[in-house]
Amino acid sequence: MALLHVFVLAIVQGLTEFLPISSSGHLVLVWGGVDYLGLKVPQETAHSRLLLDIAVHVGTLMAVCLYYYRDLIAMLGGFFALATGRITPGARLALLVVIASIPLALVGYFFLEEIAGSLHNIEVVAWATIIFALVLFVTDRVGMTLRRIEHMTVWAALLIGCCQVLALIPGASRSGITMSAARLLGYERTEAARFSLLMAIPAIAGPGLLLAHDVTQTPDVQFGYEVILAAGMSFAVAFLTIALMIRWLQYAGFAPFVVYRLLLGAALLYWIA
Repeated sequence: MALLHVFVLAIVQGLTEFLPISSSGHLVLVWGGVDYLGLKVPQETAHSRLLLDIAVHVGTLMAVCLYYYRDLIAMLGGFFALATGRITPGARLALLVVIASIPLALVGYFFLEEIAGSLHNIEVVAWATIIFALVLFVTDRVGMTLRRIEHMTVWAALLIGCCQVLALIPGASRSGITMSAARLLGYERTEAARFSLLMAIPAIAGPGLLLAHDVTQTPDVQFGYEVILAAGMSFAVAFLTIALMIRWLQYAGFAPFVVYRLLLGAALLYWIA
């Protein structure tokens, strides 16, 4: 049963982290389904659930780092260039990602426990799934396709970062809300997705470091293997998902994701009614 949890979580996380359909919302649904069906894992605790959730997020982090490795190398090189007083395109991109990450870091640091305790339920997921699906649809329709990341200003990055805070609501979708904000500001679909995915790196890296520390401290060797397996599987699924999504956005819009979210939200509301 433990391995079944690992497989399900890894696949769900890998598929949903970067698609604008909310990975956190789907993970809430996975654990809710486990509890509803009475499927308990031996020695399962709330802490072990959290560690597995973080593990599959780390897998997706590795996937986005590999997919955008050229941007990542340019950003890392840009930091060294800043030390010599030069502002390279990589340095500028890195600064934009850092600026966009500040609002989520601040709100998460001070209010994460309160938000997690009050909003992690299926009704919230259902309504957030529907509401932010409509936001994605409207912004994609009205947003012009004029700009690339090279045109992004500090204020645009900060605005997208402020919108990212809404991703703390399960079902809102971090990638969905940041892509919506970028589309509203006139960025091309693939560029909106690119910046959203780069913003995922600092958003996931922090919890990932905590996971690495906790896993090395756990005496349960079997659980450590499960964590590694979960991260590896989510990495493979996420990398394929990113490639397919970017390919899709080169020729089409977000309509399939909007329809899926509306149907999912309606089904959840029907289920809990």
